[in-house]
Amino acid sequence: MLAFIQNLGISELLIILFIILLLFGSTKIPSLARSLGKGLSEFKKGLAEGKEDGAPGAKDDHDADRLGGGKSS
Repeated sequence: MLAFIQNLGISELLIILFIILLLFGSTKIPSLARSLGKGLSEFKKGLAEGKEDGAPGAKDDHDADRLGGGKSS
């Protein structure tokens, strides 16, 4: 999905960063990065809580074995 990132060079990355700077301005970028970081931390916290609670949809080895998709021995 993100394989195109491997093909980007330094000049392409600088151009992309310059366009982002022009679009959002230098005052808006730190607040956007801060809110993105907060969102990612909330997402990771939710994933951790879901695994601790044993929420439905959380995959583990027992579910895979029960459904026939686990490791065969």
